Amino acid sequence: MFVPVSSIMVDDQDKALAFYTDVLGFVKKHDIPIGGAKWLTVVSPDAPDGVELLLEPDGNPGIRIEGKPAAQVYKKTLYDAGIPYTMLGTKDLQADYERMKELGVTFTQEPAKTGFGAQAVFDDTCGNLIVLVQQD
Repeated sequence: MFVPVSSIMVDDQDKALAFYTDVLGFVKKHDIPIGGAKWLTVVSPDAPDGVELLLEPDGNPGIRIEGKPAAQVYKKTLYDAGIPYTMLGTKDLQADYERMKELGVTFTQEPAKTGFGAQAVFDDTCGNLIVLVQQD
């Protein structure tokens, strides 16, 4: 068994694609229209046949909590609590942190040592906090 695709809920697929490619450095793999949305995935340039990250719209109207799409409620709850939605890895946390800061990325946690390496937390501009981790 393996993980072919992992998804992250985003509030705007085009904005997410720009951030994940232009700022983070991922490469677009699939951009297939499906109804009012897209099957939109990105991959690491170092692993073009590796795990795809699906930039999935958070506005599914079929599942609602208090009148709002459930994914939006879930994302906001995590964000407001300061809990990252997912984790991305890096081989050089400090270099990526500095590069991303220069590009205007907002970090809610600067690089810090952890029990398994080091991590920083940033806002992906699409409603999520993301942990950027460098493992030992």
